[in-house]
Amino acid sequence: MDGVDVRRGVWTLDGGLGTLLEARGHDLSDVLWSARLLLEEPRAILNAHREFFAAGAQIAITSSYQVGFDAFERIGIAPPETERLLRSSVDVARTARDTRSESDPDGPLLVAASVGPYGATLGDGSEYEGASGLSRTELRQWHERRLAVLVDAAPDLLALETIPTLDEAMALADLVRGSGVPAWLSFTVEGGRLRSGEPMAEGFRLVEGIDEFQAVGVNCSHPDEVLPAIAAARSVTDKAVVVYPNSGERWDADARCWRGAAGVGEVEAWLEAGATIVGGCCRIMPDDIADIRARVGRERRP
Repeated sequence: MDGVDVRRGVWTLDGGLGTLLEARGHDLSDVLWSARLLLEEPRAILNAHREFFAAGAQIAITSSYQVGFDAFERIGIAPPETERLLRSSVDVARTARDTRSESDPDGPLLVAASVGPYGATLGDGSEYEGASGLSRTELRQWHERRLAVLVDAAPDLLALETIPTLDEAMALADLVRGSGVPAWLSFTVEGGRLRSGEPMAEGFRLVEGIDEFQAVGVNCSHPDEVLPAIAAARSVTDKAVVVYPNSGERWDADARCWRGAAGVGEVEAWLEAGATIVGGCCRIMPDDIADIRARVGRERRP
């Protein structure tokens, strides 16, 4: 879509795609995660995107988060098929958007191609440990082919998300520069810092001077991390701020269950602090997105 600019206005993102697919009865326990459905049952992903759009999401994030050439080749999926899956992730989300029977009263609906971190393709939670084991040069080489395919698939935006370190963010920023596709850079954080322990503000500062970047922010983190992240972003850049945290529950690895109170967080406070793109990540369902959209709508009214 020509002229996409998420720096203008307030936008509502979708929620946890994997969470919704599991809730609809799909087993995502293998290493392919939601990408298995891209391969075997793309209609399930199409329907999930449709649910989030119907709930009020204005931006759908594609199911390409864990799709990587090396990881898929290790389990017998050849590079041409991996490339097809990456393109399909954009096509499926675009179809969900383009076949909606009603237009959105607040503006266009967009498709953001998910570019997850290297650790996500390992399927073991490595992205939350703050170290990939790869140099910045190696990370750039690893991301280059996947990002090129997604850029060529012509999404409205690139969502560089759940990035845990400055090195990986810098590698991705180098690749996005000159691509011509609007993008946001979103980190996973804990305790007010990147998962690597590095300062958030240094991560947010990386987008300066790169025209493609329209927003910075955080995702796949506890809602308590959002307000400090917005303040850190606002201290170093005038780009838009995107926030899509988890539900607030915490994963108990021993009991293999989620514990704690669930909710969408302090949306009004985030908007007042300067966030302009708001949604949810893990454990955030269409009903939660409808709640967020309603709160965003109240903030729009004079």
